[in-house]
Amino acid sequence: MPVAALRRATRETVSGLPREFWWLWTSTLVNRLGAFVATFMALYLTLDRGYSATYAGLVAALHGLGGVISSLGAGVMTDRLGRRPTLLVAQASTAVSVALLGFMHHPVAIAAVAFLVGAASNASRPAVQAMVADIVRPEDRVRAFSLNYWAINLGFAVSSMAAGFIAEVSYLSGFLIEAGMTAVCAVVVFVKLPESQPRHTRTEKGGDEVRLGTVLRDRRFMGVVGLSFLVALVFQQGSVGLPVAMGEAGFSPADYGLAIAVNGVLIVALQIPVTRFIERRDTRRILVVSALLVGYGFGLTAFAGSVGVFALTVCVWTLGEMLNAPTQTGLVVRLSPAHGRGRYQGMNTMSWSVAALVAPLMSGFVIDRFGAEWLWGLCAVIGTVAAVGYGALMRHLPAQEPAADGTPAGTKPETTAAKPEGSPV
Repeated sequence: MPVAALRRATRETVSGLPREFWWLWTSTLVNRLGAFVATFMALYLTLDRGYSATYAGLVAALHGLGGVISSLGAGVMTDRLGRRPTLLVAQASTAVSVALLGFMHHPVAIAAVAFLVGAASNASRPAVQAMVADIVRPEDRVRAFSLNYWAINLGFAVSSMAAGFIAEVSYLSGFLIEAGMTAVCAVVVFVKLPESQPRHTRTEKGGDEVRLGTVLRDRRFMGVVGLSFLVALVFQQGSVGLPVAMGEAGFSPADYGLAIAVNGVLIVALQIPVTRFIERRDTRRILVVSALLVGYGFGLTAFAGSVGVFALTVCVWTLGEMLNAPTQTGLVVRLSPAHGRGRYQGMNTMSWSVAALVAPLMSGFVIDRFGAEWLWGLCAVIGTVAAVGYGALMRHLPAQEPAADGTPAGTKPETTAAKPEGSPV
């Protein structure tokens, strides 16, 4: 009976989504299956090339900075040029820059190309998220975003394991394999995915109604972006603060790897049933609960004294991650007009990119000055602030996203929209 129930639940989770979504999902999975470079970049620079840890950190920061800058640029491209052209440009640029990075030897050249890789690889995210919103019905979007998030984590789990074996053979082969698999994603997009951007109205001057200034003046949305940054800042501690704190406490890298592996295993195993649980539930409550789970999950790390307890704390904040990721992305769609989804998703993506830059600085400063316990306490405080913020901002959440012409949700019938939301152009 449990097996039959699991099969039925899986069938209901994946049914009813358009064919275009599954091609996009396949492209995402293949992309993440080939994401080797980010996994072994530090080892490549320090062990294979002989550079210092400081230089490796600089390259990682430049890689992240490229992602911050491209988030907004790709969001504008997604709205102006379309989802499909932006995806093609981003994936083709990623394939070329990753392959090029494998042949760089001079430290300045490596740093410059790493910046380009960060910019190119991050540029596809606003387009993917906008395309999912375009082709999937509003009532199915949380499920679709959750499935896409599941593909990202499944691909990352496999690629992380494969990266170690590939690095033992040849670091260059890892660069070339990732470039090749990214090129395959571009081919899938080119052959199988039509442009999905809805038709939209223009102003009398011929410009887009939604500009970056429009997004910045949207106070509710920018509040959500700020809360997303806070949650992401805590999430990042799993990869920057946690290994440092465990190392200082006398645990080995293998102990950290064992504890953090729980994150990927839980997401792959539980994301689909968690999606079924949250799909029809109140967005505000889910975001509040997710922020508390993330904050206090890391906060409990202050009391961990064994690998098993560290793994239990990872379970707590991973559950918060599974609740937050698809719900937050779906919320951005609800708060953005159809013809401005690229810019809105780009701004949301940027909050995570900035958090990836700030988190290492924050964790290093707090651990060095005050100790790891203060870092985990700060995480609990940040999670609480984010939960309160979500509760306050989401009190009058629109029932649906604004119409394609920018009219706020609920002010005009759906039948007057320029094009049905579920059908690609």
